[in-house]
Amino acid sequence: MTLHRFFVPAAEMEGERFALPRSIERQVRTVLRLRDGDRVVLVPSDGTEVGCRLEGTDCVVEERRAVVTEPRHRLTIVQALLKGDALEQVVQHGTEIGVDRFLLVVSERCVAREISERRLDRLRAIAREAAEQSERGFVPAVEGPVLLMEALEAGSVLLYERHDGTRLGALQPPPSVIIGPEGGFTDGEVAAALAAGSIVAGLGPRILRSETVAVAAAAVILSGTGDFA
Repeated sequence: MTLHRFFVPAAEMEGERFALPRSIERQVRTVLRLRDGDRVVLVPSDGTEVGCRLEGTDCVVEERRAVVTEPRHRLTIVQALLKGDALEQVVQHGTEIGVDRFLLVVSERCVAREISERRLDRLRAIAREAAEQSERGFVPAVEGPVLLMEALEAGSVLLYERHDGTRLGALQPPPSVIIGPEGGFTDGEVAAALAAGSIVAGLGPRILRSETVAVAAAAVILSGTGDFA
């Protein structure tokens, strides 16, 4: 039987027996209809996870253990704003693969130029749900948006469509990878990235959707560190 996982603030799970946290009470009792004797895993985002048994209105701790599912390489996806629900796919699948942080940016060719707080909250909820499903030990941060120029830094990799030079897979795993919008980056943005100390690389000869690039890049990088397949 699959154990349901929930991220819960550490302050709500002190001691060896504590009240079922209010933040997950409805999900546990009404949606999932878990009963006394059923087991759950609570994750306080401090590198540990706690196996508990439901008993009345309480959680009884059965085991505390270290989380072993987190990647050693902390990867940030710097993603230009996208139309529709494409950002949701980036966050969901990137979280499953092991991305540590998502930084949203606005670049010259972005069709979407801003994002509402409500949509940011939605993306953060998706990150949380994906982290629970994929047995992560932390929920990736979803931050921004900021201007692309503010996100450029030395050592990051900017992915440029049909780049005929360096391939991403041939590089040392970078701390961050920068991915453009539907129309890609302008020549000026590529030049600015190089001036900031970023590396320009490509994924291959085919044109991918931006949301596909993010997932493919994360898989390539984390595979190179032994944190993925």
